[in-house]
This record gives sequence, structure tokens and C-alpha cells, in this order.
Amino acid sequence: MSDRELLVERLESVLEWLERIPRRFEGVSRPEDFRAGAEGLDRLDAICMMLIAAGEEFKKIDRKTGGTLFSRYPDVNWRGAIGLRDVMAHGYPDADTDELFKICRDNVPPLIATLRAMIEDLKHGPA
Repeated sequence: MSDRELLVERLESVLEWLERIPRRFEGVSRPEDFRAGAEGLDRLDAICMMLIAAGEEFKKIDRKTGGTLFSRYPDVNWRGAIGLRDVMAHGYPDADTDELFKICRDNVPPLIATLRAMIEDLKHGPA
């Protein structure tokens, strides 16, 4: 398997994880919903896990590509996505539900769209 094929495979995995977030975010109409009972906490847990996993994989991909891949897609705050992993992994009990709500609503959909574009570019772009 080529480096490009491996990169596409890794990005497709991250895309699959992140595509779960909008479904898990359904029914959350305000940040407080994340702490409102078992269902809200389950949503919080699931979303945080996907963000942690994605951030960790972004960190590995960035290292592997020497920062060149993500720099071609400047509309995403890649440093923020990678840094969010660290914040969530080390400070989960204190997760800021206001911030998480904004991330799910405002950042995840364009991130998903960008990952789809990246995958297509890698599959069909110049070798």
C-alpha cells in the first residue's frame, strides 16, 4: 500500500468517526443538554471520544506529512482540532459544554466537508 493510499485510509477512518457526531448531536439544542441526565452524558461521552480520536489521528497525519497536507486546507483550524484532543483527553471531567456545543454546531460540519474534499483530492489528484 502506498503512502497516499494509507493516508486516504486514515482520513476515511477519521471521517467515519466525525460523521457520527451530527447524529449524536441531534436533540441537543443548548449546551446544558449535555449534562441533563444519562442520555445527555452519553452524548457528551460519545462526542468527546470521537473528537479525541480525530485529534490524535490529525496529530499523527500532520507529523507524517510534515505539515504539508493540512496547510493546503487553511479553512480548518488544524492546530485547534489537534489541541482539542489534548484538552479533552486531559481535562474531560471539566469539559466546557458551551464550547463543545459550538464545536459540534459550527466546526464539525465544515471539517467533515473538508475531509471529504481532501480524500477526493488525494484519490484523484496528481501523484
